[in-house]
Amino acid sequence: MSRILFGTTLFFYFLGTFHCLLYLINQREGIGKVCQVATIAGFGFHTLSLIYSTVQTGYVPMTNIRESLAFYAWAIVLIYLILEYRYKIRVLGAFVIPLAFIAIVVSLTFPIVDTPLPEYFKSAWLGIHTTLAFLADAAFAIAFGVGIMYIIQERQLKHKTAGAFYRRLPSLDVLDELNYKSVAIGFPLLTLAIVSGSIWANSVWGNYWGWEPKEIWSLITWLVYAVYLHARLISGWRGRKAAYLAVAGFLIVIFTFLGVNLLLPGKHAFQ
Repeated sequence: MSRILFGTTLFFYFLGTFHCLLYLINQREGIGKVCQVATIAGFGFHTLSLIYSTVQTGYVPMTNIRESLAFYAWAIVLIYLILEYRYKIRVLGAFVIPLAFIAIVVSLTFPIVDTPLPEYFKSAWLGIHTTLAFLADAAFAIAFGVGIMYIIQERQLKHKTAGAFYRRLPSLDVLDELNYKSVAIGFPLLTLAIVSGSIWANSVWGNYWGWEPKEIWSLITWLVYAVYLHARLISGWRGRKAAYLAVAGFLIVIFTFLGVNLLLPGKHAFQ
């Protein structure tokens, strides 16, 4: 059953990715509808897959890189669907859904881990801390996609030529606002993830902060987005600078998520 649900999820995410990219090229309503329906269907089957795995194993499936990448894909699609419903910017899917599809495909390159979990992984804090962290990173993934859209649109306007995507992308004002909203969603979630992680660490290792590589890079990520919000709200930083910072911030997110675990293992390393 797990393989069937996961395979169906992968199929619909592929279908959604293909039609979202096709919609970017040819914005026919029918193509956009297929993109939307396929993405929602993929998310539905993905949710069922996660629920099934949780019931079967007794814990939320995010204890190793394979599981975590798949869960991250789910979180990205969740945040995307919420924002797409709110702002009705369907073309955003072309810059976000491929990220979720790539994440879930890359997850398949890692081996299935079938070893007993450490006792501290059986804590309720696993679901709380990691869910908050992945939702935060998902919001930052949206900001990344919007940042790329902004940079493309801004360059087209700067050169005073109607490029291939000029009429297909929202205005700079809309993109700038959505970029800010995405970071504004992700930042408090990341803050709560760090706080809950500290509480969990204290219950397991007896200290709230151990300067582990994962902790250090999580703090760096937090500082980057804190600078983004400070510059936006206090200094009036908008537009291109904000877009570039959102893109750079997401690269740090990816390193914190994957690079640290693969290159700088510590207590927070996946199983």
